[in-house]
Amino acid sequence: MITVKVLIDSVEKVKKFSSILSKENVECELIEGVHIIDAKSIMGIFSIDLKKPVQLNIHSDNREILNRLKDFIVPES
Repeated sequence: MITVKVLIDSVEKVKKFSSILSKENVECELIEGVHIIDAKSIMGIFSIDLKKPVQLNIHSDNREILNRLKDFIVPES
């Protein structure tokens, strides 16, 4: 499993993020506090606080997906 922090803080970013993940044949979820949301669901994404980075879990070991998501990934500090 791959875990990264992502920031999707605008409507356009949510659309692009969801579109990218919808094309992938992997399970993935966003975790914000106690909320676990299907990362492919636009409505689910809008139900969480998008002002700050959230955790993305991708149930795959194929790290190529990170290249497609590079605009959303928040570097670890």
